[in-house]
Amino acid sequence: MVKKLSFLFILALCTLSVFAQKNDDILGKWINPSGEGQIEIYKKGDKYFGKLAWIKEPNDENGKPKTDVKNPNASLRTKPLLGLEILKDFVFEDKKWTDGSIYDPKTGKTYSCNITLKENGQLNIRGYIGISLIGRSESWKRVK
Repeated sequence: MVKKLSFLFILALCTLSVFAQKNDDILGKWINPSGEGQIEIYKKGDKYFGKLAWIKEPNDENGKPKTDVKNPNASLRTKPLLGLEILKDFVFEDKKWTDGSIYDPKTGKTYSCNITLKENGQLNIRGYIGISLIGRSESWKRVK
């Protein structure tokens, strides 16, 4: 009986640790489909965020760092694109990351967003306005 309980306890711990690891599967660096940027996904508290960790052309034609010139908030337009937080406030539930937002520095627009990890190891990023059916998806690949 003790051996059976010990086995069940160990099995329960293994199951919990596997589940606990699943929510952090998106941590790390990812490259967008165009290859223009790498996004580092990290965790603050129990939420997930992502920032531009690398961009193909970080400087403008004058050699100065590119800034967030399309930001609707004029006071943020001088903020450098490199290091800019573009994914915010995702929570992990039912094997996906939901209730977050994605900011597009090319347009200055922010969209609701869900993230899922596909079987091939890529991230499916779904940005939308209103309901998820009306939106756009793209796949990001993990940076090796």
